[in-house]
Amino acid sequence: MKRLLMALSAAVLLLSAPVASFAGSAYFIMDAKTGNVLASSNADDLNHPASLTKMMTLYMTFEAIHRGKLSWNTRIPVSRFASAKPPTKLGLKPGGTVTVREAVDGMIIKSANDAATAMAEALGGSESGFARMMTQKARELGMRRTTFLNASGLPNMQQWTTARDMSTLAVALINNYPQEYRLFSQTSFNYRGHYVRGHNNLMYRYEGMDGIKTGYTNASGFNLVSAVRQGNRRVIGVVMGGATARGRDAMMASLLDRYVPKAAPAATSRLMASVGGGKMAKQVEVASASDDVAVDVDTQTTAATPRKRAEVVPMAFAAASNVTVPMDRPAAMDEILVDNKQTATASKPVVSGSWQVQIAATPTAQAAKDLLSEAKSKAGNALANASPYTEAVGKGASTVYRARFTGFASRDDASSACSALKRKDFDCMLLPSKG
Repeated sequence: MKRLLMALSAAVLLLSAPVASFAGSAYFIMDAKTGNVLASSNADDLNHPASLTKMMTLYMTFEAIHRGKLSWNTRIPVSRFASAKPPTKLGLKPGGTVTVREAVDGMIIKSANDAATAMAEALGGSESGFARMMTQKARELGMRRTTFLNASGLPNMQQWTTARDMSTLAVALINNYPQEYRLFSQTSFNYRGHYVRGHNNLMYRYEGMDGIKTGYTNASGFNLVSAVRQGNRRVIGVVMGGATARGRDAMMASLLDRYVPKAAPAATSRLMASVGGGKMAKQVEVASASDDVAVDVDTQTTAATPRKRAEVVPMAFAAASNVTVPMDRPAAMDEILVDNKQTATASKPVVSGSWQVQIAATPTAQAAKDLLSEAKSKAGNALANASPYTEAVGKGASTVYRARFTGFASRDDASSACSALKRKDFDCMLLPSKG
């Protein structure tokens, strides 16, 4: 029952946040031979990566293979947590295994969320632990504004990236793992007797395109990272926040048609990336950091205020690492936020304590109450003095019910409760009470 409720709450997580998320439109076209930016719009604005996240999961899988930690035939155990991920997925069974080859093909072609989570658990011990490794690797590669909180790209309002950062990751994949990168050009694969076709449709018809990844959630819109080789020209394109898959593909094709001919026909094989943003942007050769490089990941600075967005709203808190991450939104969302606030206030109970812990947003009030009851019984003393309550947000068919515990006197108390909940496989995030 809990797994079903958690799956349902993942589908409506966007509406559960204390503020609304927004899929901003952005694109970035770069000459990968020189690192020169050929065209861009909102390239350093924060956006949700969706399944573009799997590019980093795959990068770290390739790294583990090269370091001898995995082989293509290594069998990865499948946990109940991994198997319960919502589609798209391979349909992995809890207690079973999946080979590294199957998981990689599944992530590239099917964009399989269960395969990504199984790989994360194998390499990081847990998905949250692997996400911290992903963010550290992003810093090593020069992806300064990217924060990962899961391995698949499933909805998480605190998981951010930019169009520029995604182009940097594409360059890193091509430079550091050229043989493995060729897998991104596959159009299909056979999974245990079943034919699985990919859905990167533009790649199948655009001349010279050999990768790399699509992505979509309600919060992100339609995303695409593309790599094109025409003669000695090599161009990386990123489009984020498309309204439809067809519109996203059409925009990418139009941008590439216009700017690929303007790329330098250089003979070099090593590609360059443009990292940073604004006046800080620079052209660098992307290389993998060595094992003994320690990188301090300061998540408080990874989501700095975008240059072209409106003011930063009050802090929300990411449960995966229990650190504060600023969230942004454009002025166009103000009416939605006010409307949600009024709807919530109408039936909001008196909340005691300075902090709350939210574990889910569910489609019915009863589902929220059932989940709270189960969480309290399993978390033990960590929730002994906490009070469960549900809160309706939205109107009509869009209404969701936040499942929260209140009554925490300090952030540390709320954080301890959140840690206890995560040990029992519940999601959670910390929120300051507003009275």
